[in-house]
Amino acid sequence: MSRVRSFLLLQGVCSPFFLRLADGLKADGHQVHKINFNAGDWLYWGGRSASNYRGRLADLQDFLDQKYRTLGITDQVLFGDCRPVHRPAVAHGQALGIRTHVFEEGYFRPHWVTLERDGVNTHSLLPRDPNWFADVGRRLPAPAPVQPFVSPFRIRAMHDIAYHSAGFWNPVAFPRYRTHAPVSAATEYAGYARRLPMLRYHAPRDDALIQGLLRDATPFYVLPLQLGSDAQIREHSMFNDMAEVIEYVLASFARHAPAQSRLVIKNHPLDIGLDQHARTIRRLAAHYDVAGRVDYIETGNLDALLSHARGTVTVNSTVGASSLGLNCPTLALSNPIYHLPGLTFQGTLDDFWRNGTPPDAALFTHFRNTVIHTTQVNGGFYCRDGIALAVAGSRRLLAAERSPLEEWL
Repeated sequence: MSRVRSFLLLQGVCSPFFLRLADGLKADGHQVHKINFNAGDWLYWGGRSASNYRGRLADLQDFLDQKYRTLGITDQVLFGDCRPVHRPAVAHGQALGIRTHVFEEGYFRPHWVTLERDGVNTHSLLPRDPNWFADVGRRLPAPAPVQPFVSPFRIRAMHDIAYHSAGFWNPVAFPRYRTHAPVSAATEYAGYARRLPMLRYHAPRDDALIQGLLRDATPFYVLPLQLGSDAQIREHSMFNDMAEVIEYVLASFARHAPAQSRLVIKNHPLDIGLDQHARTIRRLAAHYDVAGRVDYIETGNLDALLSHARGTVTVNSTVGASSLGLNCPTLALSNPIYHLPGLTFQGTLDDFWRNGTPPDAALFTHFRNTVIHTTQVNGGFYCRDGIALAVAGSRRLLAAERSPLEEWL
């Protein structure tokens, strides 16, 4: 039986997830405390009792230290370990022996969320040893069937708008708060307002291009774009934005890819359209003299592309895991959790175009099985059913003395 714990909730996602999680933890007999850093946090905490941090980022560690001690905090819970307001908490919490639980979007999509202790992505405690995954994956039972749910984009958008609309009060209520996002919510919404209506016009063209590639058995590679604003790019890669990624890949493709091959660059579905990827790609493709061999699509069936591609090049996107699951040769330009010998190509990008090999299917099965058992929770952060599943699956893991991953390390 787990002992009663005292949880401190920091910033969560733009949804009622942390509020519902707190209800579940309290129902289990635990104490729950919350720190709000902005008006959106306050709104989604439902006006309940909480501490509101209005100080400077430089003074946050002292504020946290005082809360840890006076509230007897044993555990802290947060979404994303790279946010500026979370970095002092992660570092100081570890020094004081406070357990840190980090939520993040799922390593496998769409019906999973990630829950790890101490860190996620590059900071994950998952070993970078294929033999460990092979051994543990063989000993674990197959994952239970996933419980699906429908989470429309409009629900996520509504939560996001409500959260950031509350930010109108930040200059008064939280005057020193600075968002971790590189662009304002208003700029982001304006970008969506321009891009999303256009997708219906792009879809027929993109589908025709994909069908043509498959029908003609054209040899092609896939570069799935990521969000340049995401911590995966800004904190966990050598690139500053996706324009740098595109140029890096195009330069290598032009020099080393087979002459008859093509490169299909697919935009991220949540891109806000401000970076003008199409314009960047046209310019760079012309510069590297591959304009007739590069295709850019906004929409389309990604699984169909990955199933027939000669290879996938990614920085550290979860698309890389999907590519491996579809037996597609995959190269990671950073160090995601799936960047392992036997899964991803271990040579250079220049060599990958001609020498990429499919992943070891058995190793990927063990890898996926292990990651799901040790770091994934069936559920989501935004719709009612997804939140209910994620809360139910997280409560026991948060209270356990050792996480599922720690049991196997």
